[in-house]
Amino acid sequence: TEEPLKKKLLLRVSGGNHTEFEPGRMRFHRHNFSLEILNTSRDDGRLYEYSVYRGSDEEVWQIQLEVLERVADPSIRILRRESSNGSCSLELSCSSGWGDEVSYSWDSQDSRDGGTGGLCRANGSVLRLRFPLRSSAFACVCTAQNRVSRGRAAFDAAQCGAQR
Repeated sequence: TEEPLKKKLLLRVSGGNHTEFEPGRMRFHRHNFSLEILNTSRDDGRLYEYSVYRGSDEEVWQIQLEVLERVADPSIRILRRESSNGSCSLELSCSSGWGDEVSYSWDSQDSRDGGTGGLCRANGSVLRLRFPLRSSAFACVCTAQNRVSRGRAAFDAAQCGAQR
């Protein structure tokens, strides 16, 4: 014999009354029949079921809740830096200290492109640049994001000449 299927009840609404089985963990909004989970944790990410009984019929909706960690503001590291013959070559790496399903993109700090001709535009955590030192008055911005948050960090291209 198999074990019976068990479900954990969070809330039961019957007639005009409702019973919360984990008081303080959730908030039931009677006006739109929504349930808010407070202080969400990774353990809350699971399949939820919503049932409505109408006479002898039961309507069931299932909702998969996914809990994602927010993205930390990223940091930019110089992986490679070379300046010769009046030009600069840089390889930059952008990384976020935490967050789930993080994706990275690069763009110029001035959304109008600031005359960089798309030099800063890239997808992924690594950006490779090559530009004349005399035109290093621009900044590239890395954006780290997921579906719930985003963080940004900027790199001033004038740092090419500054050996640290």
